[in-house]
This record gives sequence, structure tokens and C-alpha cells, in this order.
Amino acid sequence: MQNRLKIERAIKNLTQDDLAKLIGVSRQTINSIEKGRYVPSTVLALKISEIFDKPVNEIFELEDTD
Repeated sequence: MQNRLKIERAIKNLTQDDLAKLIGVSRQTINSIEKGRYVPSTVLALKISEIFDKPVNEIFELEDTD
């Protein structure tokens, strides 16, 4: 799964730590999502989409291998 999390964070001027605190996870979780090592749960993806006021599919995109 690809994502635009790092880009969206930069637009809102949020650090990984800032975003992690807003959604109740660790900074390492945000880092892992951004690097594609961790696929967020539906609940986590929805929380992230609310923070950026964008639909989930504008932040996360399935790849052919998913």
C-alpha cells in the first residue's frame, strides 16, 4: 500500500510526533506507515483521514500486489 502521509504531514506542518499524539499512537508507528512497513487498521486510517480532512483513498492507495 502506498501513502501520502509524509506529504500531507508536511502540508499541515506536523512532525511525526505531532501526528502520533493527535491520533494516539507512537512516532515509530507513523514512521513505519510512511515507509510502507506497516499498514494501518481501518480505525487508524479513518483517524488519519479526519486529521487531514481528506478521504482515506486520497491518503492511502492500494497497489497491484495488495
